[in-house]
Amino acid sequence: MSTPFDGRSRPLTSTEARVLATLLEKARTVPDSYPLSLNSLLSGCNQKTSRDPVMQFAEGEVLEALDGLRSRALVVEIGGARVPRWEHNFPRGVGVPEQSAILLALLMLRGPQTAGELRLHAERWHRFADISSVEAFLDELAERSDARGGPLVTLLPRAPGARESRWAHLLCGPVEAATAAPPAPCRPDHHHGDAGDSLPQRVQALEAEVERLRATVERLCEQLGVSADPGA
Repeated sequence: MSTPFDGRSRPLTSTEARVLATLLEKARTVPDSYPLSLNSLLSGCNQKTSRDPVMQFAEGEVLEALDGLRSRALVVEIGGARVPRWEHNFPRGVGVPEQSAILLALLMLRGPQTAGELRLHAERWHRFADISSVEAFLDELAERSDARGGPLVTLLPRAPGARESRWAHLLCGPVEAATAAPPAPCRPDHHHGDAGDSLPQRVQALEAEVERLRATVERLCEQLGVSADPGA
């Protein structure tokens, strides 16, 4: 009988978390290319979109992370081909349903998010019926018993000026609210600063604002009993 995953006594490293979450992502978004070769996995870990923070790994770091994950039965190497390939064993290895694994992977890839943001980001992975269904899976992960390895997510204190609280995963150990604070809104400065440095931050801030607005519209439509899809 395998020991339940416990991120408190043996948390994942940041590299292991990125490798594991990337495997979950690609299994859902590019199934024709899955399981992944080492090169494809390295490329996915180092991609600059849908990642917060953006990270840059060397091949040796990813291999070391794969060894650590394999020792915990969280990834599996697929043999029989000229190029070894890797697949995740996350839901079974951690003991969570597929929907919960998706939410955890999104938190590992994109950092703390609200339930509405998670639902939007999960669109290509799994279509949750509504925000309440996302919250139900998050609550279950937050209330995971000690016998099963303890909580896997936590609800962070609401940040100043934020309308909703964000969720963070605990697979890499406890999260400090101060280190998980959202980036401050980027304000245009027409007189000082390098526009090239601030543009990515502005784009990220705008994307986050759009996602918050979309989540609000969806909640309102649900309360009114109308569809949020104009073509529906």
